[in-house]
Order: sequence, then C-alpha cells, then structure tokens
Amino acid sequence: MGAEGGRQKAEGQRQEQPSAIRHPPSADEVWAALAHVPDPEIPVVSVTDMGMVRDVTVDGGRVSVTFTPTFSGCPALHVIRDSIGEAVRALGVEDVEVRSTLTPPWTTDWIQPDARERLRRYGIAPPAPAGDSPLITLDPEPTRCPRCGSLNVRMTASFGPTLCKRLYVCESCREPFEGFKSV
Repeated sequence: MGAEGGRQKAEGQRQEQPSAIRHPPSADEVWAALAHVPDPEIPVVSVTDMGMVRDVTVDGGRVSVTFTPTFSGCPALHVIRDSIGEAVRALGVEDVEVRSTLTPPWTTDWIQPDARERLRRYGIAPPAPAGDSPLITLDPEPTRCPRCGSLNVRMTASFGPTLCKRLYVCESCREPFEGFKSV
C-alpha cells in the first residue's frame, strides 16, 4: 500500500471526538428556540409572537430570559416559565434563569403582525392597537368577527375563558367567538 493509501486509511479510521466543552448558544439561538414555545392558552402563537419575552442574556454558560406575562394574574405563569426553561435547556444549557417582570406591563401592541393573523384564523379576534395612552380603555373597541369580518357583533361577556378576552356573537354569521381586550 502506497503512502497515499495509508493516509486515506488512517483518515477513514479517525472519528470526531465530542468536544469536552460545549459552547453556549448565542442570544439569537435562544430567541429562535423560544419562538417554538407555544402560548399555553393559544397554541397557534408562541411566547415570542405574543411579545412576552423581553430579554435574553447569555453570559458564559448562563442564560437568563426575562418575560412579561400577558396578565399579572395569569394562571399559566408557571407553565410559561417552565416551558421557557425547558427550551433553553434543550440547547445544552444547564444554568438557566427565567424571570418574570410586570414592568413595563405587557401590551397587546407587542403582538407580532403575523401572530394577529394566526389568532384570527384560529377564531380569536385580534386586539385593536392600544396606542400610546397610559390609560386602560374600559369601553370595548370595535371588533371584527374573525370568521366573516363583520363589525356587526355583540359582546356577550366582558370576561371570556381567560381574563384577557371577551366573548362575542357575530350578528351576521351567528358564530360565537373570543376577542382579545386591548391593553
């Protein structure tokens, strides 16, 4: 066997050794992983689609994620926190801190435009823009039926299955639906 053949055989026998030190993911990789964490109450949108994730910090082997719940009394708060932690740990990170903050308070203006369309297709009327006013609007905003697009709707309950939604019936197509409150 010539020198060339011996080198090929030796190279063919080499196997990649797993690195003893795994490099921490970048902040962009963490954001990408969090984009796959569904909102536990609305599975067609993620926690990043809803604008809940406010900050991702990678410091050496430690990753910190700060999120703002859509509602301060959200019953799914622990599910969101656990799901975020699991998504980051799936990247190979052992030292994960997930913090929730209420400042600044979450606003429906943080919902991504494409997520608004997915909400509509799912049967939930997306919220109108909350705007720059520091005041919460107590009067319901004009709401379109997510099925037929009509504004001829009637609110049947100020609170839906979650406190951030109202219940409506469309007078045009007669379908009941949920609508997000603008906050």
